[in-house]
Amino acid sequence: MEIERKFLIRKDDLPQDLASYPCHRIEQGYLCTSPVVRIRRQDDDYFLTYKSKGLMSREEYNLPLTKESYDHLREKVDGRIIHKTRYVIPMNCICPENAAFCSTPLFLELDIFHNDLAPLILAEIEFPDEETANTYPAPQWLGEDVTFSSAYHNSTLSKL
Repeated sequence: MEIERKFLIRKDDLPQDLASYPCHRIEQGYLCTSPVVRIRRQDDDYFLTYKSKGLMSREEYNLPLTKESYDHLREKVDGRIIHKTRYVIPMNCICPENAAFCSTPLFLELDIFHNDLAPLILAEIEFPDEETANTYPAPQWLGEDVTFSSAYHNSTLSKL
């Protein structure tokens, strides 16, 4: 089960030391958007993902792919291929006021979109349960909470 909240980020609100965090180059496309069936290349790893319906909580299954399988399925993508850089940031590094909020360490996945989706920047925080997600006091710099807007799902953004 994936339980996450999503926020719009303004370029001016990015962490000063962004380059110091681990990052991944991501390319992904959608074979289907209802239900969501996605292929993704993350650095040198390849995945096929199924996601159920839902906004904050939904089932998610990831299956490994070979490069050859990914390349074959890439030709079948419906819509645009999304390119983004994802930074993985421990939340206690950038907002210590929330570090003790839950016993499970939280990570912010900061996606900076490229090409025709630039300058879009989204942040996602995955939570261990819905109660934690619903009561989490998001830091002000995260910007507008777009968790319940399907307009910011990558599957929606993939549509031309």
